[in-house]
Amino acid sequence: KNSWLLLHSLLLLAAWETGSSQVHYSVPEEAKHGSFVGRIAQDLGLELEELVPRMFRVASKGRGDLLEVNLQNGILFVNSRIDREELCGRSAECSIHLEVIVDRPLQVFHVEVEIKDINDNPPVFPATHKNLFISETRPLDSHFSLEGASDADIGANALLTYRLSPNEYFSLEVPTNDEQVTPLELVLKKPLDREVTSELLLVLKATDGGKPELTGTVELNITVLDVNDNAPVFDKAVYRIKLLENARNGTLVIRLNASDLDEGSNGHILYSFATDVSSNTEASFRIDSNSGEIKVNGKIDFEEIKLWKLQIEAVDKGNPPMFGHCTILIEVLDINDNAPELLVTSLLLSIPEDAPPGTVIALISVTDHDAGGNARVTCSLTPQVPFKLVSTFKNYYSLVLDSALDREKVSEYALVLIARDGGSPSLSTMASVSVEVADVNDNPPAFAQPEYTVFVKENNPPGCHIFTVSARDADALENALVSYSLVERRVGERALSSYVSVHAESGKVYALQPLDHEELELLQFQVSARDAGVPPLGSNVTLQVFVLDENDNAPALLLPGTSGGAGALSQLVARSVGAGHVVAKVRAVDADSGYNAWLSYELQPVAGGAHSPFRVGLYTGEISTTRALDEADAPRQRLLVLVKDHGEPALTATATVLLSLEDSGQAPKASTRASTGAAGAEAALVDVNVYLIIAICAVSSLLVLTLLLYTALRCSAPPSEGACGPGKPTLECSSAVGSWSYSQQRRQRVCCGEGPPKADLMAFSPSVPPGSNSGDIGDQQEFCENVSTVILRCIMPLNVNHIPFLLLFTTVFLSVRGILFSWRNNNNTRKETRITDGKWRMWVRLKSSTSQFCSKFILPIHFLILFGVLYALCLCIQNYPNNS
Repeated sequence: KNSWLLLHSLLLLAAWETGSSQVHYSVPEEAKHGSFVGRIAQDLGLELEELVPRMFRVASKGRGDLLEVNLQNGILFVNSRIDREELCGRSAECSIHLEVIVDRPLQVFHVEVEIKDINDNPPVFPATHKNLFISETRPLDSHFSLEGASDADIGANALLTYRLSPNEYFSLEVPTNDEQVTPLELVLKKPLDREVTSELLLVLKATDGGKPELTGTVELNITVLDVNDNAPVFDKAVYRIKLLENARNGTLVIRLNASDLDEGSNGHILYSFATDVSSNTEASFRIDSNSGEIKVNGKIDFEEIKLWKLQIEAVDKGNPPMFGHCTILIEVLDINDNAPELLVTSLLLSIPEDAPPGTVIALISVTDHDAGGNARVTCSLTPQVPFKLVSTFKNYYSLVLDSALDREKVSEYALVLIARDGGSPSLSTMASVSVEVADVNDNPPAFAQPEYTVFVKENNPPGCHIFTVSARDADALENALVSYSLVERRVGERALSSYVSVHAESGKVYALQPLDHEELELLQFQVSARDAGVPPLGSNVTLQVFVLDENDNAPALLLPGTSGGAGALSQLVARSVGAGHVVAKVRAVDADSGYNAWLSYELQPVAGGAHSPFRVGLYTGEISTTRALDEADAPRQRLLVLVKDHGEPALTATATVLLSLEDSGQAPKASTRASTGAAGAEAALVDVNVYLIIAICAVSSLLVLTLLLYTALRCSAPPSEGACGPGKPTLECSSAVGSWSYSQQRRQRVCCGEGPPKADLMAFSPSVPPGSNSGDIGDQQEFCENVSTVILRCIMPLNVNHIPFLLLFTTVFLSVRGILFSWRNNNNTRKETRITDGKWRMWVRLKSSTSQFCSKFILPIHFLILFGVLYALCLCIQNYPNNS
């Protein structure tokens, strides 16, 4: 091989001329030594006298010396034995490719010699003797599969016909279309009787279609069995399977399913390969006798065998056993597992810049052992250079100069030849050819890409290496020496060089100080690369350094400064609250981002192993009751809430929540049901805050002042009869936070013209109906409806003079009712809000403050203004001449 390459290299130094014609011959296999093939010199247009001077020679890759040329007469003859089956197997086409080379000038001719098949191989059965066991109860027209013969020849020489020796029980069914799919089958034509005939000896003969005919035989020894009258039956007679080549050992090919109508051991089926299966099949596949699974057991190579034909037997455990047969056709699918082979014969010489286009640089040949599209090879040249590939023959190329060279532009070409097949994914092979040219400094350093993205974890050690930039200069020697530097700029208030530096020679970029993700998420800068030429040339590349977050910030608690101490949250809780009631909420934030800032809340176990009646929401931080509180619970509950992020490792913070359990002021009832209702009513007002008390006191004071002014004005008129005598009953309201009382005169007599004194205003102490949980709107509506019913019963005997008092009372009632509803809405909003972001937390706080201001102040002012307008209207009506 080395001498052949050296010969080609020497020939390429001379004048080059390629022959493009092709000569085709044919010769039968097994031709004798010296058999005439063709007059190759004459067919190639060469004179006999110039064969020796022009060094006429024939090369055949991988074919040895099967064919030879007589240089005296120019005749191509058979030099050694040619066996087509050994050379090409069962391939339909078989030929020997010859490459004829002559010098002065150099010419290459391609000659193809087709090897014709002769009928030199007889049909061969897998075995010369086959035993068949057939039950006497098998019905007529039962089929029994037989392995056919194989013939190494092709075409008509491999076309087989079968003949069965004469008998009265069996006939032979031969496939008429696809011999690979349908096997030979014996067909039972006459019922078997073991008592009459226990054994049959038949001869199956196979004859090919060659001239002369060749035959092969197999003896069929048929044993008639008794008793077990149901044979296993496969759901299919022929299974077609597609299997990728190179499938791993243990890959499931198929799970066979055969059924037997018998019971017990007669219906227990065992699977196996047919007795005449080849050793190659047993080496490549294995079958589970119980489950019927066929798995890969060896190497499956498409290039060796494209179709596997397996004969499977299913036998039961009856006595005698019965057999079922099926055929499995496994089509091996070719995968692209063979890369193209690239052979390059090149001249590694410098090419002068004045070399003309068309100068041959190298001779290239490619081959691929796959089939179909996987063997379709294309050869390309990369990168874009002033060279091209010229196809001279199938899978043969020449590398030639495509355009003029310029020494001042390019000093050296490193050509990469790529042979890529058409598979998916495609495989490729590369080869290199070097062409040298002189150099000047006309190429600046070039980076592989205009910008790079670098990811660095925060809190890195000072001086750590974060990236390496690399620029390539196409020049040589000093012109290709590259040095690197930073393009200085300001990063905020600091210089870029205070953050990073770059090594002038290696291009390694170092971080000079620890980076903080919370301070600087992205650092973008440029690195300059310059060569040592005269004048120097340079280029820049952009680096984007993203600082990755690490879990370096523990959760921070958002707890108000309360009497419970620093970092503690105190809350009053009524014992009457039910299960699931939210009593407090722990809020925390984390300065990190992503999973490092995702917080979860856990309630630490109570000391002593006692079960706490409270739980905390995993992601909300809301502390709620797990059951209804009772007298057995301690009046002060100290809860430890562990706030943990999801970083690695996780960081935690602990919040202390102090809960004070207080009893409501409602008197206990006689029955358990009444006590439960009273506790629910007290819980309905458990969270009334100081703003509600201030609003009620303000409105009540205004009411007293209005009554005094109105009494003074009315009593300044001359009295007719009666006197004004006050009574002093007390209106008391009870709640869970205590009780408040307000005294007013029970009965007011007004001196207003003639007639007996009239009762102007009567006050009642309404009973609060039983309710459920705190803030329940149904309880508040029922409370308001009961109070309204009492008021309606009182206003029936009143006249126009009493309207101001009624309006004032209504104003007080509506103000209190509006404040209660606004408080409930704000309280529900606090329960339902889930704050996970700092910006959202600020918005919710602003919105909550505005809502509280409107509900606690604007709503009472609105009703006071309404009262003033209505009161002025009543005064106008009262001063009207007709008071009716």
